[in-house]
Amino acid sequence: HIIGNPAAQVKITEFLSYTCSHCADFHKESEGPLRVAYVPGGKVSVEVQHLIRDPADLSAAMLASCAGPAKFYRVHNAILQKQATWIGLMGQATSVQKQRWSTGPVPQRLQAIAGDFGFYKIMESAGFNRVASNRCLADEATAKRLLDQTDAALKAGVSGTPSFMLNGQLLGDTHDWKTLEAEIRKQI
Repeated sequence: HIIGNPAAQVKITEFLSYTCSHCADFHKESEGPLRVAYVPGGKVSVEVQHLIRDPADLSAAMLASCAGPAKFYRVHNAILQKQATWIGLMGQATSVQKQRWSTGPVPQRLQAIAGDFGFYKIMESAGFNRVASNRCLADEATAKRLLDQTDAALKAGVSGTPSFMLNGQLLGDTHDWKTLEAEIRKQI
């Protein structure tokens, strides 16, 4: 998912997990500067790649991916902005809920997660009803693509989230907005 001009002079690849609190923090810190100062001028683009860590992350990533290019950022933003709320629900889950997340066919597990964490409401705000969202959660090709993306990121040396590549080079020790912005400024 590319945000901004794909032919931008500075290409950032962000590796993230929706269940990573540092990723949500980075998103909140960087959203304004990236969307106001860097991306609109066409000099910087951001490609979002998922590093799937767990079933909740897979559920969220599948729904965001299903939103398509026109609505991806809206769903992506909502998931990260509301992360503290839905992660809190994860910690308060009953044993019955946890069992629904880990047993049975994968689409049913992902649907249970989407229902328990409010992902359906996020999708509704982007124009997807529950039936459409369930189709997204049952899409084996999307699940495979996201898991393959995770494998490729790990093989490229990504060891945690958030991590970044700048013009194809993995940045070591760059996990926050302040450090990434300094790297961007060197390239512009």
